[in-house]
Amino acid sequence: MLEPLSMFVSSLGFIPHGHCYLWKPSLVWLNILSDGAIGIAYYSIPVMLIYFVSKRHDLPFNWVFLLFGAFIIACGTGHFMDVWTLWHPTYWVSSILKAATALISVFTALELFPLLPKLLSLPSPAQLEAANRELEQTLNALRQAQSQLVQTEKMSSLGQLVAGIAHEINNPVNFIHGNLSYTDRYTQELLNLLHLYEQSPQSTPEIQAAIDADELKFLREDLPKTLSSMRVGVDRIRQIVLALKNFSRLDESEVKAVNLSEGIDSTLLILQNRLKSKSTPSNILVKKNYGTLPLVECYAGQLNQVFMNLLSNAIDAIEQSHCGRSSDSIRANPGVIEIELSKLDEQVLVRVADNGVGMNLEVKQKIF
Repeated sequence: MLEPLSMFVSSLGFIPHGHCYLWKPSLVWLNILSDGAIGIAYYSIPVMLIYFVSKRHDLPFNWVFLLFGAFIIACGTGHFMDVWTLWHPTYWVSSILKAATALISVFTALELFPLLPKLLSLPSPAQLEAANRELEQTLNALRQAQSQLVQTEKMSSLGQLVAGIAHEINNPVNFIHGNLSYTDRYTQELLNLLHLYEQSPQSTPEIQAAIDADELKFLREDLPKTLSSMRVGVDRIRQIVLALKNFSRLDESEVKAVNLSEGIDSTLLILQNRLKSKSTPSNILVKKNYGTLPLVECYAGQLNQVFMNLLSNAIDAIEQSHCGRSSDSIRANPGVIEIELSKLDEQVLVRVADNGVGMNLEVKQKIF
């Protein structure tokens, strides 16, 4: 059983390869150094390939790297075998090693043929970079869309809150306003009746003393004024409620023809507290030039939110411009917001201007 094996490893009948070089030292050493360097290099490449594959499990066709590693190891072993056969003519072992290298090479080549179209379909670095840029742009667009959705949701919640507050205020205000007219009429009738009673000759000293003690003359003069003040206050609350309703417009979710000036006035009424801010020595002046405009078909609630943002930004810019200025300077040059509505062909132009600090370049780039 060992005879075939001994035949393969036997060197009988062969001469070492060094005889072909006539054992010239320079030629022998040149081959030793060359084959040895090539063999070491071939052995180091599979080590790096194996390390690379072990770290990158996401690579497609990673078995190809291992197949190349086996092929390169076989080639490196062949070079070391060439150094060995310089002194030991075991050419059967060398030939078997070459045959194994040939089998691995042919197998690798055959495996590469069906794999070549798949390898060619892999994206190039330039394509990957372009795809990465496209994904980054898409991601930025999604972030902006998400931000807009969040803002829209916030404004929608604000509109619902405003509408809810307006509804809650409107009910008791309507009750008070509806009863003020009756109260005014009843009070006037009682005062007239009391006046007639004073003119009656049946008035007694006790009644006269009570009239003097209650300051009836003052009551006659002050009670109508009190009722009038109450009516003015209730009318003011009703205006605010109406402004809140016009601003929210939750009942108008579809496109409708609306008066833009009413929407702007409602927004200004809601912002009245900021226009008369106590933090500055002078109120913010609002100059309106509405002109004659037709009704505009639009989403009224969303457009009012735009007016709210524009006017709020204008107030913010004016308040920032007041920082560092003296009270006299602010009174001499107060903050001004100019609102202009005009008709431009088949469109309506809405212009809002202020004398605040303005917008920097970074903000301007994010407007549209």
